[in-house]
Amino acid sequence: MTSSSARASKFSTVVRVSSGNFLEMYDFFVFGYYAKAIGETFFPTGNEFVSLMLSLMTFGAGFLMRPLGAIILGAYIDQHGRRAGLLLTLVLMAAGVLLIAVVPGYQTIGWLAPLLVVIGRLVQGFSAGVELGGVSVYLSEMATPGHKGFYVSWQSGSQQIAVMVVALLGVAISLYLPPAEITAWGWRIPFLIGCLIVPFIFLLRRHLVETEAFINRKHHHASPMEIFHSVATHWGIVLIGMLMVTMTTVSFYFITAYTPTFGTTELHLSSTSSLLVTLCVGLSNLIWLPLMGALSDRVGRRPLLIVFTLLTLLTAYPALLWLVDAPSFTRLLLVELWLSFLYGSYNGAMVVCLTEVMPESVRTSGFALAYSLAAALFGGFTPAISTWLIHISDNRAIPGLWLSAAALCGLIAALLLGNRAAAAQHAHAAE
Repeated sequence: MTSSSARASKFSTVVRVSSGNFLEMYDFFVFGYYAKAIGETFFPTGNEFVSLMLSLMTFGAGFLMRPLGAIILGAYIDQHGRRAGLLLTLVLMAAGVLLIAVVPGYQTIGWLAPLLVVIGRLVQGFSAGVELGGVSVYLSEMATPGHKGFYVSWQSGSQQIAVMVVALLGVAISLYLPPAEITAWGWRIPFLIGCLIVPFIFLLRRHLVETEAFINRKHHHASPMEIFHSVATHWGIVLIGMLMVTMTTVSFYFITAYTPTFGTTELHLSSTSSLLVTLCVGLSNLIWLPLMGALSDRVGRRPLLIVFTLLTLLTAYPALLWLVDAPSFTRLLLVELWLSFLYGSYNGAMVVCLTEVMPESVRTSGFALAYSLAAALFGGFTPAISTWLIHISDNRAIPGLWLSAAALCGLIAALLLGNRAAAAQHAHAAE
């Protein structure tokens, strides 16, 4: 195979692997962007704050299933292969989004409506529990030597494409439909479009080949229980991994899923302005992630982790204070782009670092569990926590302290890693 055809083959594989990750994040973002409308449709309490909180808590509920999905589906992938697992997660994702898209509102079927929506979110969360780990490990194992950071960064890169697609759809819908119609039924349009994307992504993924690293392994765990025991043996690195991911998940869901709600509800900007900012954030993330992933291949993972957690710790709250002092489209854009730079730079190094420090035998399960625990305990509830903190403190900048706390977790994890990250990167570079 010539070098040009080999590069084309690698590119094709990256697209096939990341496509399902795009769909998963697409569905999550649609729910986050239209949380207010979903709250009024399924949780009509008569109190706008309570309806919004119930909607955001439902958004977060999906993350509670992630650790369970990480263990069960992660065991399936580590036992049966990366390709089989990625196809299974796609089927579960499709079931969850279809359920949310077609469930009638509370006024039509009563309490069954919110119940079915919660079930749809739980199915999505169960699938998502291993999707990120499965994609990241696949990309890590098929990457060319010395370029793992660049390849693995496209796991997060596909999420940013989802951010931009949903934001563009939101802008288009807001331009063609009045707010009352968006609340009544227009919010379902992106969900239905997500359902139409599923067959295309399934065709892409069904042609994936198994990674050589998995094929060449001499031993594959026989059962989920065996994998669970192996993960438990390495609980220390899973805990450190969870702290590493906390910085990523909190930052990511603040600057993407929560931005439209924050912009309209707290800053009183138009929904179009908030969605345009989110679109720019997605593009910014897409630029910084591969650049910093590639930079981490050269300078190491740990220096980037330390620098960008410190920057976030020092600047997140002051940046939000400046924003809420005189809210405007320009200020929201500048603050979100700064937070995007911090997130993209950190995550570009973090994701590949996490694949490297996990033992090979439980690479998918360990990665997925660390990621899922962080998302379930912190990241997924960031929109709800931010809304609640603002409500009880009457301080619209207080989510900046939540971001700073997450950055502190990332900094502690980077320091605890010691020389482990550098040793793991060196070992993987030699593969």
